[in-house]
Amino acid sequence: MSHLHSVAKPAIASFNNFELKLDFEVSKKDNGSEARRDRREVIKPSSPAPHDRLQLSLLDLTCPAIYVATTFLYKSTARESPEIISRRLKISLSETLSHFYPLAGRQDGLSICCNDEGVIFTEARTDLLLSDFLRNLSTDSLAAFLPEIEQGESAGTWPLLRVKVSFFGSGSGIAVTVGISHQICDATSLLTFVQGWAATAKGTTTSTCTPHFAGATIYPPPDTSFKSPSIDDVYELQGKCVTNRLVFKSSKIDELKCKAASESVRTPTRVEAIMSLIWRCAANASRSNSVSPKPTVMTQAMDLRLRIPSNVLPQDSMGNLQTCFFVKKGAESELEIDEMVADFRKTKEEFSEMIKENLQGCDNDTTNITTTTLGQNLLTAMGDFVSECYKPDVDLYTMSSWCKKPFYEVDFGWGNPVWMGPASHTVYDNMVFVVLIDSKDGEDVEAWVGLPEQDMPVFLCEQDLLAYAVLNPPVLI
Repeated sequence: MSHLHSVAKPAIASFNNFELKLDFEVSKKDNGSEARRDRREVIKPSSPAPHDRLQLSLLDLTCPAIYVATTFLYKSTARESPEIISRRLKISLSETLSHFYPLAGRQDGLSICCNDEGVIFTEARTDLLLSDFLRNLSTDSLAAFLPEIEQGESAGTWPLLRVKVSFFGSGSGIAVTVGISHQICDATSLLTFVQGWAATAKGTTTSTCTPHFAGATIYPPPDTSFKSPSIDDVYELQGKCVTNRLVFKSSKIDELKCKAASESVRTPTRVEAIMSLIWRCAANASRSNSVSPKPTVMTQAMDLRLRIPSNVLPQDSMGNLQTCFFVKKGAESELEIDEMVADFRKTKEEFSEMIKENLQGCDNDTTNITTTTLGQNLLTAMGDFVSECYKPDVDLYTMSSWCKKPFYEVDFGWGNPVWMGPASHTVYDNMVFVVLIDSKDGEDVEAWVGLPEQDMPVFLCEQDLLAYAVLNPPVLI
């Protein structure tokens, strides 16, 4: 089922007065001192893949070859040893991979070779208590929970899935980090996989059906001459970026929604209001550092599963099943939050209407329809966005909302996570992005914001931002 592979170097992250060092095995150096290292294995599916190949879509291959990664932190309640927990997680991972079998394969050109090659599973330990880590949480500290990418490994080839399980000191808690190649999955797909794995580990799985990998159902496959863009092609205009975590309390969100309201949008959603505020403050920060102001663009990801009937696209479908719309403001435009929200709502509704029009032939009695028209129209719209926005003289802010997605319900047997957060930014430090996530109580919202390093200090001093958000508060458990 698994075999031991080469080991990685210990991961170290510093924050405030703490240094988080995750390590596992102890060996002796030549001078007799101790050296610690993570334990790293390849986990293979428990049964052979039912199909040899998975065709990738044009959108899949246009996504950058990066890992979409999320870290879940759990307070330990069981009295199981790390060895027993690790064994249970590896066995259940193997069983889960038999249903999500393309994730255990290798990307080979324009498709996935479903060869059961396996996924990376890494273990580590730290003496630090979970409560101390959360009380002194920093965005950079999540790097210690990510499995290292070794030479010859890539999200664009193998492994397509990486897992790291980290045990906190004195049995105080566990971190589970899962990263999936963006060229096969989006964030919703990652959540679907983790839910399936957790249910198997806990012994509560109620279905053994294999999720549908549906990326090429909506979007057409590429022709044989297609060449995927490199990470540098996608992010070369951004330069080095830094990430910060902001928390919007529910009472402040209500105040912000009132400020963002207008005649055309009387009741903004919390996502519309927060995204528009962050966009405004980030654009102002950029303008303050520029000789001349640039046009500014906000792009928002849209989950197609929420907009296409489930008989066409089931909710548990796997793949890059999303599109995006964008809103642009001119270099000299006034960045008023109510106008930005109104533009946000108008463009979102136009996109939703276009999707509905393309699905008019679909009803509850139809299980198969041709989605070529929809996919082509969405690709055309996104192509217009790329040609309009990926320019050196345009400030682009890529935004995504994970709100209302049940990340906090992922239970491996230790209860729900006490905290979770995205972790991709700790590997790729040239990403301008905004991700919104519900807090554990479902009322507050966390915003993870990555901006060019010269803009971030100005952004964090924006009075409009500070009126509604708190910078990186501790997580108390």
